[in-house]
Amino acid sequence: MSDLFSNYTSALRPVEDTDHIINVTLQITLSQIIDMDERNQILTTYLWNRQMWTDAYLVWRTEDYDGLDTIRIPSRLVWKPDIVLYNSANDQFSSSMETNVVLRNNGQVMWDQPAITKSSCSVDVAFFPFDVQHCRLTFGSWTHNGNQMDLVNALESADLADFVPNVEWEVLGMPSKKNVILYGCCSDPYPDITYTLHLKRRSSFYIFNLLIPCMMISFLAPLGFYLPADSGEKVSLGVTVLLALTVFQLLVAESMPPSESVPLIGKYYIATMTMITASTALTIFIMNIHHCGPEARPIPQWARCVILNYMARICFVYEVGDNCMGSGPRKKQPALEAEPMSLEEEGAVYREANLDVNGQACDRRKEDLFVNIEHSFESGATGGVTFEGSGAGICPGGVDTKDGESRRGDGDGGEEEMRREGICQLKGLRRDVELIASCYQEQRSTQDLVGEWRKVAKVLDRFFMWLFFIMVFFMSLLIIGKVI
Repeated sequence: MSDLFSNYTSALRPVEDTDHIINVTLQITLSQIIDMDERNQILTTYLWNRQMWTDAYLVWRTEDYDGLDTIRIPSRLVWKPDIVLYNSANDQFSSSMETNVVLRNNGQVMWDQPAITKSSCSVDVAFFPFDVQHCRLTFGSWTHNGNQMDLVNALESADLADFVPNVEWEVLGMPSKKNVILYGCCSDPYPDITYTLHLKRRSSFYIFNLLIPCMMISFLAPLGFYLPADSGEKVSLGVTVLLALTVFQLLVAESMPPSESVPLIGKYYIATMTMITASTALTIFIMNIHHCGPEARPIPQWARCVILNYMARICFVYEVGDNCMGSGPRKKQPALEAEPMSLEEEGAVYREANLDVNGQACDRRKEDLFVNIEHSFESGATGGVTFEGSGAGICPGGVDTKDGESRRGDGDGGEEEMRREGICQLKGLRRDVELIASCYQEQRSTQDLVGEWRKVAKVLDRFFMWLFFIMVFFMSLLIIGKVI
């Protein structure tokens, strides 16, 4: 030791001639990926840095020292190349260990230095969580130019034999390349060696924790159209799904760097949230159609033709009693037109009316007859019956207002008077039945109008349900295609 370092200084470049270039061989061994901070774009790795060079002043003959050809001495005693990581992001600049160097009798110095490095890495999250990152680690001398010190690659790539697998990233390779760069500050060339670390993200964690829940929630959105409109849960389901997706979107946004590049899963979330927002707005519109009251206008002809005829068949929406082979909704049977009745027929109707008043049941034909009495009476009965001595007509109570007393005394007039009273009662009964029939017809037409609007809403519900199911399916296929 005393012979070697008697006239030796570690401050000067160990060459016999200052014009000579000292060659430094660099070899990097990747041991572990500690962390990849996408938000701050910092890669933390554990490296073994091996540097080899020849020191012209540390040479001895093995015969003079009992065959000793190798010694290990502290690295502070010898000259070391000032090779640093150019794109270092370490705030302390002291992450390496001061280890011993291996010195051979021919002056070859080998220095193995383990180090935890933090390097800047441009992270591209456009295809997150199926992204591949390329992080560069550039090593070179800080003060020596290419005319004083040259760098040589020991291997074409970094050594990955002792690499500890990472749970999040898969290493695809780490090739190396030598570059000679002329900087603007200096005219001399500066060589460096750049190692490019190719990393592929293991996406299983994100698939099971972010992607699959999002897909399952997305398939709930079209089911909101299948809920009955009277349940009151259609809009609340869409809002709940939208809030759930917002929570997942915030989880993704927290881990991503704030950049213009939107990740793939973020685009999927945005598209799904837009779809759910549109479905909620359409649900509100369809519910407004469903709850159209009697004051609503009739359905336009184009809507009746397109929605009730064609779209109803496509979406398999039918009324009660219809089937898929039918040509359309059932047509209403027109009311039968009444024929003029004679006085004897009116008397028979009067007797049947008395039976109904006493509580006996009447069949459907009698009801139709009562409903259509108005036409028959105006066209035949009232026009063909006249009463002698009746100047003012028949009162609602069945008594002539002028000469009813004189006709009651006659034997033949009694029967005629009872007949008049029966016809008067029949008139009153007819007016009541007409009122009931008109109210029933008005209510029936109102119910038909409301029912048609509700069918329109139901057809639109089914149509948008299938449309949104197809959209969610194709969006999911696009995401799965990125995985494959």
